[in-house]
Amino acid sequence: MATKVRETPMLDELTKGPWPSFVREIKKSAEDGKEAANDLLGVLERSYHEKIGHWKHGGIVGVMGYGGGVIGRYNDLPEEFPHVAHFHTLRVNQPSGWFYTSDILRKICDIWDKHGSGITNFHGSTGDMVLLGCRTEALEPVFAELTELGFDLGGSGSDMRTPSCCCGKARCEWACYDTMNACYDITMHFQDELHRPAFPYKYKFKFAGCGNDCVASIARSDCAVIGTWKDDIQIDQAAVAEYAKGGGIDIQKHVVERCPAGCMSFDGSKLEINNDDCMKCMHCINALPKALAPGKERGATILIGAKAPIIGGALLSSVFVPFLEMEPPYEDLKELTEAIWDLWGEHGKNRERVGEFIQRIGLGNFLEQIGLEPTPEMVVHPRTNPYIFFELDEEE
Repeated sequence: MATKVRETPMLDELTKGPWPSFVREIKKSAEDGKEAANDLLGVLERSYHEKIGHWKHGGIVGVMGYGGGVIGRYNDLPEEFPHVAHFHTLRVNQPSGWFYTSDILRKICDIWDKHGSGITNFHGSTGDMVLLGCRTEALEPVFAELTELGFDLGGSGSDMRTPSCCCGKARCEWACYDTMNACYDITMHFQDELHRPAFPYKYKFKFAGCGNDCVASIARSDCAVIGTWKDDIQIDQAAVAEYAKGGGIDIQKHVVERCPAGCMSFDGSKLEINNDDCMKCMHCINALPKALAPGKERGATILIGAKAPIIGGALLSSVFVPFLEMEPPYEDLKELTEAIWDLWGEHGKNRERVGEFIQRIGLGNFLEQIGLEPTPEMVVHPRTNPYIFFELDEEE
């Protein structure tokens, strides 16, 4: 017999129109007999009426041996909504590049239908598969079956969050390094930091194969690894002439004049680039993909310190290492990471991201403590302080 789905007149407003609706999807689960989904609708409808939330943190919850991977959720109206009295979230470490087979996806959904609410989020902003709504007693069985299937839990709390990456060389000709290999290597190397929270706050890695930054690493990760190149952009002048002849794109207007560095010129048939001024933004390559390509000497730029605006406002990450050869086993990246973690872990405040920590103690002090030499690429904007202070040892 079909389950009677709760009446939710306020939530129903979110199902109107042609766009996707999370309410519509939850109702599908409720209609399929998922009592947790039905109670979830009731809690949410009540919250919309009362303008208050009914979720609380009732203590630490997780699987044996892990401190991360499970986010505890408890309802403060368990008598009224018993099927969401516990509604824990599991983060499942996704494959690099989010490549799945349909068989694996079906097996994951079968596990979740068996033990959880059946509600999922593919994917969270960190990158994980997110399984929404599990009772405490079902956590270990879910974990055991996911492990048997070959999956591990991701990060949550004050730890290294699940690293994520674009599809890189698997499907993109512009990738300047193997993002998927780097993401997997870092995930496996820092397993302890992923599963056992010991940091002042979260730390995110994101791996982007080029300046298009399809994983938005520059805005959302404490460590952004963005593919770049050191030599000249590769130019096929015959293909440039074909673009000009075909008339499908105005090279002067849409390529040259939109170059943020102003480093290009076009005489009607030949494109010239002053590569010394190139910012590697990928605009010209995106516009003329048959004529232009990244240089051959490829690697990545390491940027540090992005975050979303939870406490002190949003931050974009800043350049720390202008060019790094991204070859396995990525020892330079691991060494930099451990130096940052050692300093931040000892002196960072509770819930203080690395970017905020650098702002608080100053970039100069931070670089000195981690043993990294300053470079011009680290400058975000011209100095605003007219005074220059020297250390005593520098004066001597």
